[in-house]
Amino acid sequence: MKTASINAFGSPDAVVIGQRPVRATNPGEVLVRVQAASVNPLDVKMIAGHMQQVFPVKLPYVPGTDFSGVVESVGAEVTAVKPGDRVVGRTTPNAGGAFAQTVVVAVDDVCIIPADMSAEQAAALPTAFGTAQQALFDFGQLKRGQRVLIHAAAGGVGSMAVQLARQAGAYVVATASARNTDLVKSLGADEVIDYRTQDFATTRDIDLVLDTVGGDTLAKSWSVLRAGGRIATLVEFEIKPTNGHHGEFIFFASASPFLPRATHMFQVGHLQVITDSIFPLEEARSALEKVATGHARGKVLIRVDN
Repeated sequence: MKTASINAFGSPDAVVIGQRPVRATNPGEVLVRVQAASVNPLDVKMIAGHMQQVFPVKLPYVPGTDFSGVVESVGAEVTAVKPGDRVVGRTTPNAGGAFAQTVVVAVDDVCIIPADMSAEQAAALPTAFGTAQQALFDFGQLKRGQRVLIHAAAGGVGSMAVQLARQAGAYVVATASARNTDLVKSLGADEVIDYRTQDFATTRDIDLVLDTVGGDTLAKSWSVLRAGGRIATLVEFEIKPTNGHHGEFIFFASASPFLPRATHMFQVGHLQVITDSIFPLEEARSALEKVATGHARGKVLIRVDN
């Protein structure tokens, strides 16, 4: 099968297109013919070797966790899906494997795709939706009537978080560039702050901050919190509570608990999937470089031609 893989850690330039054998399925696994894969910031970090202490991998390594496609074959113990079913899923970062023509995963890690959902829309969901859900509600305990500040709200996680927070009845303040203001408002933000020309630190009485930027943005975010407020960060491992506020790095582990809700919300028209760009597998480097800029509008995807 064709893959985009690395033989050494480095920049996206380390990615090479090549061939690898297809792995046989174990009894509880499925073999999926990949149609689309999503590119996440974690993929860039894995390729750089920055995650070796958290997600150690052996080289050569095929990056990518989020994928959608068609079930090719199933292990002897699998009954939940069958060959021909369209599915979406997520592998573990250690395993990777989504930037390839086929991927083998545990059957519990896939979910049937609705008929009206494209492969690209499905592949965009696992990490972005799951991370937003975990940050806002599992850690953030966001409730109706509370105020949430979402940084980089036009990005993959941010665009999902705005929608989830609004549907939960929260008041949504978002940061984005001027060109993305209308998009973020259309997703449900009550206020949009242009981070290039306005200072979000003048905002007050925020119950929860979702930080996808880190650095100075995270440092300034403590000042906007009300007493007992929380910051969920996707960037800073070493976040420490400040002045009675709570902070936590969101360590996203599994999309399985969230995928049925995500696909249902899409099916009933309560979830938009924002796509920045779609690259063929042969241009995986370019897709990774786009994500590495930190300025993608929604999700960057790879279409796999089988």
